[in-house]
Amino acid sequence: MLDAELLALLVCPATHQDVALATPGEIALLNEAIREKRVRTAAGNPVDQPLEAALIRADQAIAYPIRDDIPVMLVAEGLVISQVKLNAHA
Repeated sequence: MLDAELLALLVCPATHQDVALATPGEIALLNEAIREKRVRTAAGNPVDQPLEAALIRADQAIAYPIRDDIPVMLVAEGLVISQVKLNAHA
């Protein structure tokens, strides 16, 4: 789990928007979209590994995966999720 102080400091490296820890419901929706092959990275690569956790940009267009409790805050590794309706079940 991310430290609250670290989370407060993190922002999207591309837009400097705030990021928030994805809820379990949001992770479930994102993983469903990943299984359906509807998610790509900002670099255009398909995403095939499910998420354990993620940080979601304020506009809900990009999610940054958290792997082994480390946020991957690289623009190219951000997951393009603008087409995933996160509020549907969250």
